[in-house]
Amino acid sequence: MDVITLGESMVLFKPGSTGPLRYVDSYRRTVGGAETNVAIALTRLGHQTGWISKLGQDEFGLYTRNVIRGEGVDTSSVVFDDHAPTAVFFKERMTNQDPNIYYYRHHSAASLLSPDDLDENYLQSAKYLHLTGITPALSESCKATVDEAIKLAKKHKKTIIFDPNIRLKLWSEEKARQVLMEIASQVDIVLPGIEEGKLLTGFSDPEEIAEVFLNQGAKVVVVKLGSEGAYFATESERAYVSGFQVDEVVDTAGAGDGFAAGFISGLLRGWDFAKAVKFGNRIGAYALSVEGDMEGYPFWRQVNPDQSQQIISR
Repeated sequence: MDVITLGESMVLFKPGSTGPLRYVDSYRRTVGGAETNVAIALTRLGHQTGWISKLGQDEFGLYTRNVIRGEGVDTSSVVFDDHAPTAVFFKERMTNQDPNIYYYRHHSAASLLSPDDLDENYLQSAKYLHLTGITPALSESCKATVDEAIKLAKKHKKTIIFDPNIRLKLWSEEKARQVLMEIASQVDIVLPGIEEGKLLTGFSDPEEIAEVFLNQGAKVVVVKLGSEGAYFATESERAYVSGFQVDEVVDTAGAGDGFAAGFISGLLRGWDFAKAVKFGNRIGAYALSVEGDMEGYPFWRQVNPDQSQQIISR
């Protein structure tokens, strides 16, 4: 296994038209979740990934598992719960605006995740553990599960990657800052967006934001700057990496997860940080071009020039 991720995925209902949901009468069903977005994107790029979570023992749970498993992600560590439902969420699309999100995830099966749901051998099988700040926001038991996962990953000397992925609909700004900075101090790589970095550190400059996380113990910090690209910093190297132009942005959801997947893919391939960050920018840009969380992520044959040429030649 290359990467294992931990967190909640939900059934996503996308409206058939723009405007307030009270006027929408048709929806398309799909699956969304930051952690599985990353796992799916990595799988399409040729890596082996696994997902740890809980789903309701219901039709939506089976659907979610089947979609994610169908994308090639290992779901053997997903537990089904008889007493709690699979979460759902809705997008509300407005012209020339980011979509509004409405969650229905309170007391969901995934919010009942506990340290007992972790299999140490399973975590030990991967090179990287990918975590986001969404999971600890779901419940105290989810926070305890994240803490235990970090402990086990450290025990087996695995690289831990943390994307703060702040969701203020799930908790307060103060609580988010406290918990996420605590987690960030225990991991190897931190991937904040620029606005998340401002909220967590109090600084607005990417270089100052990165310095805070480096001083806390992170080995690598990448501050995502949207269309401008990203800034990365280690103890010995610091640089801005330009982004990719997207002529028409259809949906911003999943772009940060695509960046994480591209960056991790670069690291797994042994690339230097600048090249890995550039690849992260590229995969994130793909997500902007289609509607949906994970539908736009490319396959390796689409982004590998050598392999693309071979396909064309044949």
